[in-house]
Amino acid sequence: MRRNFSINKFGKFRNSAINEASEDRPCIVISAGTCGQASGANDIIRVVKKHILQSKLQDKIAVRITGCQGFCEMYPFVIVEPGKNLYPKLNIEDIPRIIDAGVNGDVVEELIYRDSINGKYYISKDEIPFFKYQTRTILGKNELIDPMRIMDYIKRGGYGALLKVLENPDPDWILREINESGLRGRGGAGFPTGKKWEIVKESGNNSALKFIVCNADEGDPGAYMDRGVLEGNPHTIIEGMLIAGIAIGCSKGIIYVRDEYPLAVKHVIIAIRQAIEMNILGEDILGTGFSFDIDIVRGAGAFVCGEETALIKSIEGQRGVPQQRPPYPAEKGIFGYPTCINNVETLANIPVIINEGAEEYAKIGVPGNTGTKIFSLVGKIRNTGLVEVPMGIKIKDIIYDIGGGPIGTSKIKAVQTGGPSGGCIPASMFDLPIDYESLNKAGSIMGSGGMIVMDESTCMVDVAKYFTNFLQDESCGKCVSCREGTQRMYEILADITEGNGTEEDISILEELGTMMKDASLCGLGQTAANPMLSTLRYFKNEYIDHIQQKKCTAGVCKSLITYVINETICIDRGHGCGVCKRECPENAITGEKNKIHIINQEICIKCGVCYNVCKFNAISLD
Repeated sequence: MRRNFSINKFGKFRNSAINEASEDRPCIVISAGTCGQASGANDIIRVVKKHILQSKLQDKIAVRITGCQGFCEMYPFVIVEPGKNLYPKLNIEDIPRIIDAGVNGDVVEELIYRDSINGKYYISKDEIPFFKYQTRTILGKNELIDPMRIMDYIKRGGYGALLKVLENPDPDWILREINESGLRGRGGAGFPTGKKWEIVKESGNNSALKFIVCNADEGDPGAYMDRGVLEGNPHTIIEGMLIAGIAIGCSKGIIYVRDEYPLAVKHVIIAIRQAIEMNILGEDILGTGFSFDIDIVRGAGAFVCGEETALIKSIEGQRGVPQQRPPYPAEKGIFGYPTCINNVETLANIPVIINEGAEEYAKIGVPGNTGTKIFSLVGKIRNTGLVEVPMGIKIKDIIYDIGGGPIGTSKIKAVQTGGPSGGCIPASMFDLPIDYESLNKAGSIMGSGGMIVMDESTCMVDVAKYFTNFLQDESCGKCVSCREGTQRMYEILADITEGNGTEEDISILEELGTMMKDASLCGLGQTAANPMLSTLRYFKNEYIDHIQQKKCTAGVCKSLITYVINETICIDRGHGCGVCKRECPENAITGEKNKIHIINQEICIKCGVCYNVCKFNAISLD
């Protein structure tokens, strides 16, 4: 049954909830997003609850189950408040000790987070470099909120921005705040959010139907920023959409989320139901006369549906293919009505701006690129996960201060930003500030926030081939330049990695990439050549090695690899141990103990097993 609140009653209710937010008891905080659950968080939850009940500690310690907290490398982990003690990579049998220590205000030192390189213990999570060097404006709320409990959100100031707007529902004031904040769309293009809202507001007329769409169709390989926010704090998206609805004169919202995100969908559905029960969504919200409802549309996982016109076609029940612009969706979108499409992260910033004010918000970041940006930091790096940093931060600060630098002894070679349509930036350019213009100038893009780190074991030609293959599969095929261009580009790159490339291929690739940028209909085709063009720009020597020397220095392209046994090392150090012979899946190695071993190159499938199992470094790449 829905409970109705007036604005004044809801304001008192909210203030009362905030006053009750402080907990006298310690609290076990369990990170249980998709990644946490995959790592065993559900088992942690069961054991925590069981121990608390069996030991009758209900009045002495609390439990909070949250969404993703971002530190992927440490899952499964718990944080014990108020000390913010982080216990990583937990074993079930250690949980009772941690709970008992938390009740007594102690720390289990041998289980607390410890830096794997310098051996230093960090008692507080906030001192761990991964968290210390971030500015977690959006992600910081995830550890404070159970996403399935609306009261947790309200206790932490949630819906305070909505209340502020409802008490003074002036669309012009809202638009002015968003414009002055400098917020740009976090979905990739970086279009000024306030400007987009103004266009939608002025489109049609006050009585015409308008839509606001939350674009949560996150398709970049290795990217999970939107998923992390939706799973961990769905109410902030609802609040952002409500404020946008008041600003542009819209009463209909849609969250377009890919069906591969079941936990995010579940949390959003629960959040919408809770908001409706409290009259924060629905008809005559809090007695103000403003009505707004939100539907969920589940996408089928087509990468191209992240493009706004293809997304609109999908929502309409048609095949998701891009449309020629103009008209732009802001003027003519879903079923011909004005449609405002904003990324998850963009909408999550709206309550922050309204609560703090545009001037305060703009203090973070740099002029023209204000606020923070969330990245999914993955690849050949020590600390993987979701990181939130001020716009304008240098790449090296993310890679080395937050990410902890390379794994092992291999040096970091490059970072790819912007997902499969982004570019690869070499380590020599890591002083580059992360903003829309700087990345574009370097041949990459901001994108939605994917950041893949590569070290010396990475072949850049192979990287270009991988992303091109992904994009040719995801191309909708509507325009020839993208449909045929991605296929031909992949074929040429495949030839080069297989030792069949020619020097003419380099000029063909450059010409093809330029043509695709100019002639493709949508952003997929226009940026599909970025991985290839950027690797050609900064790592042309690797292309030349593949073509002229028929050699892959990273040892990745199998057709260009020959494994050979150093006879002297094999006999003098390994005494012909025979491990490589036993482990070879194709029986391509012959030889007896204490005698020379030989690899039959005609049988060898170049799997690398022999190279990996040899303890004496007797096998090398030729």
